[in-house]
Amino acid sequence: MDIKLFASELKVMSVLWRDGDVPAKYIAKLLTEELGWNVNTTYTLIKRCIKKGAIERSEPNFMCHALVLKEDVQAAETNELIERVYDGSVDKLFSALLGRKKLSAAQIEKLKQIVDDLE
Repeated sequence: MDIKLFASELKVMSVLWRDGDVPAKYIAKLLTEELGWNVNTTYTLIKRCIKKGAIERSEPNFMCHALVLKEDVQAAETNELIERVYDGSVDKLFSALLGRKKLSAAQIEKLKQIVDDLE
């Protein structure tokens, strides 16, 4: 995925991923309620996402449709994090994540299952 989305743009995308195709007015109202954003700010971000190819606009009612999947964005962001912060090392990332807090037995089992499924 070649589209780079900033944190504020991801807030807009998260509404579409969660609620499906909705009018821009719906996104603006929701993000004003949830984040205290100005309506104009949200419209600017929607237009930026359209320009980047992440959102498609249709009429009537300035309907917004996500053109990128949440999973694709998550994968791209994760890969960028691994490259930028952990020198491309997945094991360094896991070590950092696992060292942050005590895991329950169930969480450890789930992680073992994920690793087993990869082998």
